[in-house]
Amino acid sequence: MDFSDQLKVRSSLGSTQDSPPLYMQIKLEEHEKEPVNIKELMLKKIKKVSTCTPKRVVNLVVALFPVLKWLPQYKIKEYLLGDIMSGIILAIVVIPQSIAYALLANVDPIYGLYTNFFSVLIYFFMSTSHHNCVGAFGVLCLMIGESVNKHVQNAGYDTVDDAAVSLLSNTTLPSNGTLACDKSCYAIGVATALTFLVGIYQVAMGIFRLGFISVYLSEPLLSGFVTGASLTVLTSQVKYLFGLKIPRYTGAGSLALTWIDIFTHIKETNICDLITSIVALAVSVPVKEINDRFKSKLKAPIPIELLVVIGATIISHYFDFNGNYKSSISGSIPTGFLRPKSPDWSILPNVAADAVPIAIIGFATTISLAELFAKKHKYTIDANQEMIALGMCNVVPAFFYSFASSAALAKTLLKESTGAHTQLNGLVSCGVLLLVLLLLAPLFYSLQKCILAIVTIINLKGALRKFYDVPNMWRINKIDTIIWWVTMLASSLITTELGLLIGVCFSIFCVIFRTQRPRATLLAQVKNTEIYEDEFSYKKLNSIPNIKIFRFDTSLYYANKRYFKSMLYKKTGVNPTLLVAKQKKALKAQKNNENKSKFFSKHNISSNTTRSQKEVKEVDAPHVNMHFLIIDCGAMQFIDTVGLNVLKETLAEYREIHIDVLLANCNPSVRQLVQQSNYFGNDTDCLLFHSVHDAVQFAEWEHLKKQKEIHALSAVVPEEVELQTKM
Repeated sequence: MDFSDQLKVRSSLGSTQDSPPLYMQIKLEEHEKEPVNIKELMLKKIKKVSTCTPKRVVNLVVALFPVLKWLPQYKIKEYLLGDIMSGIILAIVVIPQSIAYALLANVDPIYGLYTNFFSVLIYFFMSTSHHNCVGAFGVLCLMIGESVNKHVQNAGYDTVDDAAVSLLSNTTLPSNGTLACDKSCYAIGVATALTFLVGIYQVAMGIFRLGFISVYLSEPLLSGFVTGASLTVLTSQVKYLFGLKIPRYTGAGSLALTWIDIFTHIKETNICDLITSIVALAVSVPVKEINDRFKSKLKAPIPIELLVVIGATIISHYFDFNGNYKSSISGSIPTGFLRPKSPDWSILPNVAADAVPIAIIGFATTISLAELFAKKHKYTIDANQEMIALGMCNVVPAFFYSFASSAALAKTLLKESTGAHTQLNGLVSCGVLLLVLLLLAPLFYSLQKCILAIVTIINLKGALRKFYDVPNMWRINKIDTIIWWVTMLASSLITTELGLLIGVCFSIFCVIFRTQRPRATLLAQVKNTEIYEDEFSYKKLNSIPNIKIFRFDTSLYYANKRYFKSMLYKKTGVNPTLLVAKQKKALKAQKNNENKSKFFSKHNISSNTTRSQKEVKEVDAPHVNMHFLIIDCGAMQFIDTVGLNVLKETLAEYREIHIDVLLANCNPSVRQLVQQSNYFGNDTDCLLFHSVHDAVQFAEWEHLKKQKEIHALSAVVPEEVELQTKM
């Protein structure tokens, strides 16, 4: 269809002087915003918060203790059997883990049992999640153990295992108000002070609704952190497998230093511990694999950890591994509960910084698991209440010789898969743990520490398996994979706390980098549709003649202003500044050649005429086959003042070379900013479009109108029309 045919079609649709029927100009009327009186609003909020009525008190109590809401509605026939069975199975698994994780936290085994007992009991009353299982968590225990070891070392105690004598004779930290404190007593003092602060931080975050902090801990970051911490956990447990007595390092490079010590002292390996470790691994790993592969067919997983612990304890006791072969054992585990005691307030300032990453990792893990299982089983949770509940699971147990706890994926999955419906199964687990605390704890006296290390190591399998997912992660998203590697390496090779900080900073840097250098492309039309897609990604798209559609896939702000303009010039192939300079240069050269030609003609110098004509042809002004530039703002969530100035500069630059700029797909905030800034002058309303297709139709219509005007004038002033067409 030639130009005259296009005009006939357009003329049949409507007048050329008005907007065409194919293009609909829409002007929306905004809601009138009521003036906000900040003083009245604040007084209203304060009055609402400070009002105390019986109903408000009841609602507050029910909000703090959700058990009051769901327990009266408990379906006994449907839920009770599953909760009881799940509680018993979970307690069987938790008992050996409690003792093993206490070793990881650098405190005596009994404190691991205390931690799981009190945290589960409190979580039963205050949780909104039905499936979360709180208690000792390997990664947190590692972080606690590093902090405890650091402060124990600073206090002058020996860092080699089994050293229970103070190197400083003037250590006077009280134990139950009477005796001087040994290494074990000081270690639990540091752990309880740390746990108390962790709980205070978490409760404060819940009260002040600071759950948004968890959004900065992306899934790749958390996964990398847990894997890196698991490598450190694995390293810290290897010495028990060989029965080596080497110090526990803290700070940067602790993983490398530990492995150096292991290989240095490998000749001191305790053969009894090594053989026990090999046998325990040979039994435990295949059974754990069977549990994972056939969990859908097994009514309950095989409690291999407990069976190994019981069997190893009996063998160690009757063959006296400690006396005959110097094997390291758990030692005396008292029964009953110690008298409650407040944390040592003098230690709090020393552990205030250490408590921050523990609090963040604890609540991030707990909330993510709570949301995961709530979505799966179609119920809702209150994230802020979960933070308060987790905080109280740390504040209160800190008075009962416990260390920090959180939800753990492995135990939560076990709880759900064994038929748990509510937190009532936590009471069942507490009952079993209470039986161990009151009667059975001394039976674990001869349990070898290498067996506890085995229990810890085999529970790291899930985190260490993430290495197998890296190739698939790389195919899906390379930046997320890099974040995973950076966080994992920093957490393992430096320290867990610094690793987390480095991971968060690097993740934020990646977000900033993505917004500074986003994808920028040109759009073309999908044939016979109103859809426009990336012409560099898809085949058989129709490019619109004389129109360029530019899309910038992020917000426009001060950090990416230069990149926006550079990509705009690159993709459109038109740099207005350079083009104007070339046009001016060509015009100047053309005038010079004309003056030369006149001079030669005046003096009848015919020999140079041909040369001057050639020079005139060589300096023709650059020609641009683009009359409209449409900027698709659909991906721009916001535009700051610097970004708005960039758009204004773009508009002025392209208008100077007779190219009109249109904006399409602007969201309400961007549209309002453009209108308030008088971006297009008096044409603001008619040059803002709700879709790219509307902008394209408008541009086509305007181009046809100009072409018709040029054809109308061509009969009158042909030379002027020819010059205007070139421009």
